[in-house]
Amino acid sequence: MRALVVLGTLLAILPACAQSQSSSAQEPIRITRSGTQPPQPAPADHFTGSARVDFPFQASAPARISGARVLFEPGARTAWHVHPLGQTLIVTAGTGRVQRWGDPVDEIRQGDVIWIPPGQKHWHGAAPNSSMTHIAITEQIDGKTVDWMEKVSDAQYGAPLRGQTAGTDTGPRPRPSQGAIGDFAPKLAQITDDVLYGDIWERPELSKRDRSLATVAALIALNRPDQLRSHLRIARQNGLTQEELIETITHLAFYAGWPNAVSAIGVAKEVFGQR
Repeated sequence: MRALVVLGTLLAILPACAQSQSSSAQEPIRITRSGTQPPQPAPADHFTGSARVDFPFQASAPARISGARVLFEPGARTAWHVHPLGQTLIVTAGTGRVQRWGDPVDEIRQGDVIWIPPGQKHWHGAAPNSSMTHIAITEQIDGKTVDWMEKVSDAQYGAPLRGQTAGTDTGPRPRPSQGAIGDFAPKLAQITDDVLYGDIWERPELSKRDRSLATVAALIALNRPDQLRSHLRIARQNGLTQEELIETITHLAFYAGWPNAVSAIGVAKEVFGQR
C-alpha cells in the first residue's frame, strides 16, 4: 500500500516538473552586445566626483544576482553603503581604493577581485591620480541590493593606505617633468608641468583616460619612442588596459605606417614587461 501511495505522488508531481523543465528549455540565451548600453552618470546623491554606470544584467527570478559596470574618474568614489547579501568587485582597469568602516584604506588594481561581506559598511572608488573601472556583482533580498549612507569625506578618502603611516607621504611628490629634465632644463620642466600637466591634462572636457589614448596615438604616429615609453605607463595609470594599447598600435599600423607600429610594439613590450 505504501508503494502505491508513493507511486501516486510521483505521478502527480511529474507533469508539473515536466512543465517547468519545458518552460525553462524554451527560454533563449540572451546576449547583450557591447556598446548597446552606454553608461549613464552615476547618481550624485550616492557618488562623489565623476562616475558612470551601466547595468549589463539584472536579477531575473528565480535568480537574484545583478551586475553593474562602474567607471570612476580620478578621485571619484561611492558614498558609504552596505549590501544585505554582500558584494563582489572585479577591477577591470586602472587603480582604485576600497575601505571597510574602521579599517585602513586598501589599494586595488586591475585583475583584483574583492569580496565585501554582508552588512559591512564600506566605500570604493578610483585612486586620486588614476581612473578605475570595476564590475560589481550583488544579490538582492526582498528586492533590495544596497543601503546608502553618508558620503565619504575628503579626509577619509585621503587617509594613508594600509601599511603606510601619516608621515610616509607627507612631502610633495615630484612633478612629472622635474624628475626627467628638471636638473638639466628647469624652465622647460616648469613650463611643461604648469601648462601641459597642470592645465591641459586637468581640463574636464576629456577624461585622463581619453587624453592618454590621444597622446599615445600621436606619439606612435610621430615615432617618438622615448616619449611613448613614459606615456604608456601614464596610460596604464589612467585606466587603459594592455590589450587596449596593443590594439591601438595594431590599428595605427594601417594609418601611421608599419615601421612606426613595430617600433611602438617594441617599446610596449619593454614597458609591460616591467609591470
